[in-house]
Parts: sequence; structure tokens; C-alpha cells
Amino acid sequence: MPVGLPPRGGPMGRTRGRLSASALTTYLRCPRQWLMGYQVGLQGPTRPSQILGVVLEEAFCDLLMMHPPVVSSHEELLAWATAQVPALAASAYEKSEAAWNDVLWTSDPTDWDRVTTASIEDRLMGGLGLFMSEVEACFAASGGPYLEQRRAGEVPFAVPEPCLGAAPVYPLPEKVRDVGLRSWTPPASPTWSEAGSAITWHEAWECARPWFKDPRVHQPQRLYHPDGWASGELDMVLRWDGHVRLVDIKLGTPHSAFSTSLEHQLRFYAWLWHETHGGDIVDGMEGWYLEAGERVGYSPPRRDDMVELTTTYQAHYKAMQSHDAGVMAFPAPAETACDGEAAGCGWCSVARTDDGAWSVPERFEWIRSLPEVRMRPPYAPLGEVQGRVAVTGRLTGAWGPMPNHFAEHVLGAVLVVGQQHITLEESEPGAYPDLHDLVEQDVVLFDALPGVWRDQARLYVDATTQIKQRSTVSDDDMPATTRLGLLRTRANVKGHVLSIRQRSGVRIDGKPWSMVSLMLWDGSHVAEVVAFGASINQRLLAIRPGDGLAMTGVELGWRSGILQLRIDNRKTRLETFADR
Repeated sequence: MPVGLPPRGGPMGRTRGRLSASALTTYLRCPRQWLMGYQVGLQGPTRPSQILGVVLEEAFCDLLMMHPPVVSSHEELLAWATAQVPALAASAYEKSEAAWNDVLWTSDPTDWDRVTTASIEDRLMGGLGLFMSEVEACFAASGGPYLEQRRAGEVPFAVPEPCLGAAPVYPLPEKVRDVGLRSWTPPASPTWSEAGSAITWHEAWECARPWFKDPRVHQPQRLYHPDGWASGELDMVLRWDGHVRLVDIKLGTPHSAFSTSLEHQLRFYAWLWHETHGGDIVDGMEGWYLEAGERVGYSPPRRDDMVELTTTYQAHYKAMQSHDAGVMAFPAPAETACDGEAAGCGWCSVARTDDGAWSVPERFEWIRSLPEVRMRPPYAPLGEVQGRVAVTGRLTGAWGPMPNHFAEHVLGAVLVVGQQHITLEESEPGAYPDLHDLVEQDVVLFDALPGVWRDQARLYVDATTQIKQRSTVSDDDMPATTRLGLLRTRANVKGHVLSIRQRSGVRIDGKPWSMVSLMLWDGSHVAEVVAFGASINQRLLAIRPGDGLAMTGVELGWRSGILQLRIDNRKTRLETFADR
């Protein structure tokens, strides 16, 4: 099946604790680019292509979901499909423009002026041409091995290809309200000929239709490794001829700077397919480039390659999980910064020597002119934010997996110290799967992370944390512990904004969510600051890179062991200052 569910009830959505194709290919291009972008969250300005890529792919899928009328020739079928493109392009342009206008930091506001409905039509026609070649091959093959099944009203696959009139396949339908009451009646239905008759061109379209990410489904449509440490979301799976070919859809041409990463991406998907489909091997891998109307094929890994790929990916995963943690230093010393040559490199190549000499990409030159942050009480440098602590107490009250404030399923427990108690929680799903092993025992926590949620202090545990039975820890090994009442769960911070972005979407249960994320830099360290839902206000939305920002009472949080500050609309005070 092209989609699955996480093992052991883990999160369906993105988690920094899982290996993904995009994270892997970024890491292979430049490990520091991956660290700064994926883990720390330091991003560059949004480009039109980043918006168009998603919207265009959905528009292309909308076309593939349609049912053609009865036609008698290839020319008639192509004419019908071509006639659908202008309306799809106009809708895609409208959606993309609205998304662009909501972006807080763009590469250049005038960049959108080069986007036209005609350019979107051209890309959709490029995709149509690629699909029509599959239709032609299907027609030449008399519909392939599943034609008669389809004529009989049967569905040959456990997860069918999305099409109008067929209900979408939700990985978790029980989380979608009223899903059984919705109507999926199409404006047209497929027309099938009698059994044994010659295939028609409209039947070839229906048979050749691939599986793809259903634009109607808001839940992640991913494959998950049985052990939970890797996942991937396929764009398209061709299977009409009895073989499996994995396809990734790209907006541009095969000659872009990022195109060299595609083979790595597809090999990862092919390996994941093998791991999730009982050892099956895919028969082909292709990149479909819409702008060029070109397909690029790659030889898929063989069965003999799979053990080596597993070892390789596990090694990359282990290396990625052992990254620097805590409060991230920025910029990098000249000797650890990357050379800026890899595709996508930006902030990762920013460097400064001990004597103040900068090395900065042209688009980030403005960082040189930012004045030194004057750190006076009540503000303190990011590097002084309380990090990992050791505490003792009795572990009790275990629960989970249950959703945290990111709607991710994590384990939880309570640590009782005298008359005080504090919640323990995994920092991310699967971060500490043995949390409940010492329940109802006196324990010592090593390297826990202090935080706060809804005004209540809590401790986060991850792979670095250790929980040991108190009786097994000698006095010599006993760490310096922190009293619960002395845990610092909020901070007063100040610095300049290096990047900002706003995101929104729909949760697994169909409820909307919104988030603003910015990167605060105090001259020596950088940290992500996030605001959710009601905490997003107009003052926050007016902030731009280079602005000065001072905050008191911001909550401490952690993602993958890296500091993440969270704005509380009741407790956090936010002020801007114009030191550009």
C-alpha cells in the first residue's frame, strides 16, 4: 500500500526524530544546512517556487482525478484533457497568489510578478504530456492486467488511486468528523466497455491513472518503517502494468541545482517500499519535471542492496540524532561553517572569526550591519538559559501515549518530591520509550530538560536523559540536583530576528492550526521562538528580519534537545526596537 500508519501509535505528521527523504538528501548535500534548517529552524525567505510546487502538484492531481467522456481517438482524449487545463491553472494561480500574500518574509515582493497563469498552464501541460505517454502505453498494452477487473467493477488494489466519485482513503477515518456523511458524487463517471472488447482511449486513461497523494486528504499519506525511525511520503505510484514505479513530481527542469538529490530521494523511497511491503522490490524510479515536460529514470536498488541501504540509513540516522543540542551557537567559526557551494546553503555558511571577520552569502549581507545587542536586566543572553538538570524523586502516575500540545502521541509520568510533583513528558514521540519502566520507584533523572505548559512546570526527557533507580546510584555518581522550586521555566530574552515564517494547516482530526516561528539571535546564540493560535497577534505579524525583539516571560520548551521558546499570550510581554 502507498500509505500506512506509524507503528506503536506514533505521530503521523512530521517529527524531527524520524529520518525522511527530504531530511536525508539535505543532510547528504550539507550536514550543517540540515542542522540549521531542519533542527534549529533557521530558514531563508520564501520563494514563489516553494508555494507553486505544492499548489501545482495538487492541480495536476486534480486533472488526473477526472473521468474523460467517451472518446474514439487519442486526439479526442488529448483535446478534452487540454481543455481542462486553463480552469485548473487559473485556480492554482489564485491559490498561490493568496498564499504568497500571506508570507511574512519573501525573497523579493516583485518575484511574484514573473508568475503568470500561462506559466502554470505550461507546467500542467508538461505533466499532462508525461501522463499521456502512460495512457498511450496502456492502450498499446490493451489496458494491462487489470482491465477486466475494472470493467467488472472490482478494485485491483487495497488502496485505490484517487478519482472523482470515489471516497478518499483517510489513514485515520475515525479522526475525521462526519466522513461517512459526505457525498463524493462526481460530475462524470467512468464508462467501461463490455468484457473482452477492445480497449478504448477513455478506458486507457482510467486504467493508467496512478496512485498519488489525494489532495482531498489532510492527513499525512506516508509509509512508516516498522521500527518507527524512518518515513516517506510518495508523490505518485504507477502500477497499471503490474509493475511498481515510484515517481517524484518536480516543478522545474532536470538541470536545477537540486536535481542531483533526486536519485538519493527515490532510492530512499524504494528502500522504504521494500521495508513496508514484505520485501517487495520496485521496478522503476522516475522524476517527472513539469516545466520541462521531461521524465528522468533511475535504476532502482536491487534486493541484494537492501541490507547495505538499511545499514547506511541507520548510520545517517544515528549521526543526525547525535547533533549538537541545547542553545545553538551562531554564527559558526570559520573552520566549521560550510563552504556555501551545495544547493540550498545559506545560513549554514555564515561564519565569523574570533576577531570579528565575517563570511556571509550576498543575500544575508544585512546581518553585518546589525548592532550589538545591549543585554541589561531583566534580559539575559540565550546562552544562559537553563539547560539540562538532574532531579530526584519517586516516579509514578504513568500514562500514554497521549497527545501533547503538538498533537503528537508521547509518554508521560509524574515525579513526586515530598509534597511537590512535576509532570515528565517525552520531548518528542519515541524520545524515551522506557519512561514507564521504573514506575513506583525512587529514581534519579540525569539530563532532563525544564519547561512549562499551561503555567505548570514540567520536565522533558529524550534520548540524552537517563532515569536510574536511586538505589543503584552511588554517592560518588550522584549528580548535583536541582530542587523543583528552583527550576527556571521562563526566560527574558532579547535579540535580532533573523527569519520569520507563518504556517497553517489542518490537524489529523480536521481542526485548523496556525503557527508563527521566528529565529532570535543575540549576537552569539540563536533560538526558535514560536507562537500558536491565540498567541499570534498583529505586533508579531509585523516583525521582519533585522528587527530587534525583546521578550519577558517567554516559556522554555525543547525540540530534539534544541531550545524552543514559546510565546504565552497571557504571560509573555513582547516589545520591538528598531536597531537595524
